[in-house]
Amino acid sequence: MRLSADEFKNAKQKRLTLLGMSGVGKTHLAKLLSKEDQYFHYSGDYRIGARYLNQDILENIKAHARQDDCLRSLLDNESIIIQNNITFDNLSSVSAFLGKVGNPELGGLPIDEFIRRQALFRQAEFQTMLDVPKFIDKAKSQGVNNFINDAGGSLCELDDNKVYQLLSEHTIILYIRASKVNEETLIKRAQAHPKPLYYQAEFLQKQLEQYLAENKFTYVAQIDPDEFARWIFPRLLEHRKPKYEAIAQKHGYTIDSEDLYQCKNAAEVFRLIEGAMT
Repeated sequence: MRLSADEFKNAKQKRLTLLGMSGVGKTHLAKLLSKEDQYFHYSGDYRIGARYLNQDILENIKAHARQDDCLRSLLDNESIIIQNNITFDNLSSVSAFLGKVGNPELGGLPIDEFIRRQALFRQAEFQTMLDVPKFIDKAKSQGVNNFINDAGGSLCELDDNKVYQLLSEHTIILYIRASKVNEETLIKRAQAHPKPLYYQAEFLQKQLEQYLAENKFTYVAQIDPDEFARWIFPRLLEHRKPKYEAIAQKHGYTIDSEDLYQCKNAAEVFRLIEGAMT
């Protein structure tokens, strides 16, 4: 959706898709706007876990539970049930399912299983983004005209113009570009707390080959999952940056994370967006 600054300012319905790495300020922006007006907050990662990966998440948890004789018996006779209690603020079940690649004795996943789950996540994210128009209509039916699509950091990895075109037709795509300081913070956070992430298949294969060679490993099963997650994150950041830029240049607008963090209210956020439109 391409608008002039005046058109955006006067629009009665403000619909945004937030693009950028996790931790760059997407949720911060959404909360600033929601403090002063009513917005339908569509969390891409929540939708992925609650709808499209829900059954896979549950089956994975049940498989672990069945390794215990007592729990297996209770599950088999339906004495207990397992639920995916995912929330907007707690997406741990999605992360646990996605997992990290590497030595199973250190909590890693075998490469074939890791790739399978990565593919499931990609398809789930694809479907989740295609659902955006439906949820815009749902918001309207509830009397909420404003809409925020808080997309996951891996949206840029879909490399599917159909998705980006659909989002640009129904929302304003707003790329929150990380400053150097912000990038350093993201990297430090990833080093301190390495977490499961989605990697584009071709990128992952190339990085695995390089990591194995650098460490003189023969098999992926020799990899420490956390160490690999720490090593790959800065490379993932550099890999995604041009993808974000390309989407914003073709379909949306760009604001800087440092400028966003200076905003104290919705009016200041809107002025920042309007500035990107001039």
